[in-house]
Amino acid sequence: MATTDRQATTLALAHALSAAERGLAVIPLARTKLPALRSPHRHAPTPEPFTCHGECGRFGHGVHDASTDPARIRALFAAAPWATGYGIACGLPPHHLIGIDLDTRPDESEPDSSTALRELALRHLFTIPPTVVVLTPSGGRHLWLTGPPDHVVPNSAGRLAPGIDVRGAGGYLVGPGSRTRHGAYRTAPGTSHLAPAPCPPALLRLLLPPPVRRAGGGGSDAGGTVAGGVVAGGRGLVHFVLAAHEGQRNTRLFWAACRAYENGIGPALLTPLLEAARTTGLTEREARATIASAARMTARRP
Repeated sequence: MATTDRQATTLALAHALSAAERGLAVIPLARTKLPALRSPHRHAPTPEPFTCHGECGRFGHGVHDASTDPARIRALFAAAPWATGYGIACGLPPHHLIGIDLDTRPDESEPDSSTALRELALRHLFTIPPTVVVLTPSGGRHLWLTGPPDHVVPNSAGRLAPGIDVRGAGGYLVGPGSRTRHGAYRTAPGTSHLAPAPCPPALLRLLLPPPVRRAGGGGSDAGGTVAGGVVAGGRGLVHFVLAAHEGQRNTRLFWAACRAYENGIGPALLTPLLEAARTTGLTEREARATIASAARMTARRP
């Protein structure tokens, strides 16, 4: 490995460890901005009945490898000596980080993302508080906000407004100090000393999935299935699964099921989660295996 690459890896590890000291869970990234470690299951002869999220004990599960433990972070980087950056997992305690990604837009006929965010703020009466801002090599910006622990903010691209992507549960942000093929990520002047600010309530409402409505137009939280309402506290989890695209269906179902069992509503939410998973294209067998895996993993936690 070239000297410059070794220096980039050393710097990335140092920045990652510093972020972990602030309670931010991290993973090593390659110059492509993708997780540096490939899946240990990529050569499996047959598809697994459910997606592994690290239960096998090996590295290579993307954002599910993220940690704040210095020893684990060093081990992750030791396994990926080609890493030149690090990713910060969103949606995890204690910060429950939400990333607002303001892209640059080459098409001048479209409003830029900063203008689009200002228009949203004026329309919905919110103000972005002083917070951490990370500058990207392409001229974009990442705004770091925190969310409440009882809400699941999903990832989205352009749903909020053109040029604005959202990094939420199951996503990650490229950390400042990372080097990619296009350049370095750095903290905007005057923001490095700040803590991520709470997401304004009006903006949070725009980021959350719409509530599940009861059949016939009712809006009660109580009840039984996706069509007829779900148990209180489970609507966001069900919609998080329903919003899954191909390639992320098992991941979203597993994450939602883990949160459901951690919050004591796993058994009550089993049928709505199964229906949501089948709606996205998973089979009954795949969905049940994924939910069972989540139940086992959360049961092992102290």
